[in-house]
Amino acid sequence: MRIATWNVNSIRQRATHVTDYLKRVQPDLLLLQELKCEEAAFPADFAALGYHAEVVGQKAYNGVAALGAVPFEVLHRKLPGLPDDPQARYIEVAIGKLTVIGIYLPNGNSGGDDGYAYKLAWMDALHARVAELLDQDRDLVVTGDFNVAPEDVDYAKGALSPNDALVRPETRARYRSLLWLGLTDAIRAINPTGPVYTFWDYQAGARQRNAGLRIDHALLSARVAERLVACAPDSAERDRVQPSDHVPVLLEIA
Repeated sequence: MRIATWNVNSIRQRATHVTDYLKRVQPDLLLLQELKCEEAAFPADFAALGYHAEVVGQKAYNGVAALGAVPFEVLHRKLPGLPDDPQARYIEVAIGKLTVIGIYLPNGNSGGDDGYAYKLAWMDALHARVAELLDQDRDLVVTGDFNVAPEDVDYAKGALSPNDALVRPETRARYRSLLWLGLTDAIRAINPTGPVYTFWDYQAGARQRNAGLRIDHALLSARVAERLVACAPDSAERDRVQPSDHVPVLLEIA
């Protein structure tokens, strides 16, 4: 099975990019983030390729979706534990016995202390949901834009300040707590050392200087991790005309 995640930074601007990716890579499931549109405005282009879309949209901001070439069932469109969250950041689906969670975790750098508190509360609710699913012995993939650079190697020197919400100690501690539940970081399982980036800012020639971040992740429960074949970002997508600032990450499990 091939599962991909991609923060497209506006699906209407990047519909052609997504169409080309689906044709070339043919993932069984593609999780999208930062749609920046409501459900009614989500492009219909992908149905012709055999992909069914389930969309959790929001006008101009946020938004997540699941595109499947295989049948899947939507379990949740809000993060359990945050049922009144006004922001579209979560979708949970089932493909047979496999549960796949797609997230667009809050950045935490805007809104001052309240904005950062929202990020931490969101991470706490995600931890609780993951723990619940693992207690149910579910096979699980948690993937998407986490807005977390887990270690210093996960961002280029000078790309982030020490006080950035993506690397603050409280943020990293909550990311580690997910791993301590028994999840495996798929990218690091395949490529355990050295920089592997999934995001390059549009400013200051970040892509040309390879001043990137690793903030898009795929975390796997134990039985899924045992079936892991490959996991890597498709860095070439960042060099297309009018690209997203993120690139897709493709996970392959046997």
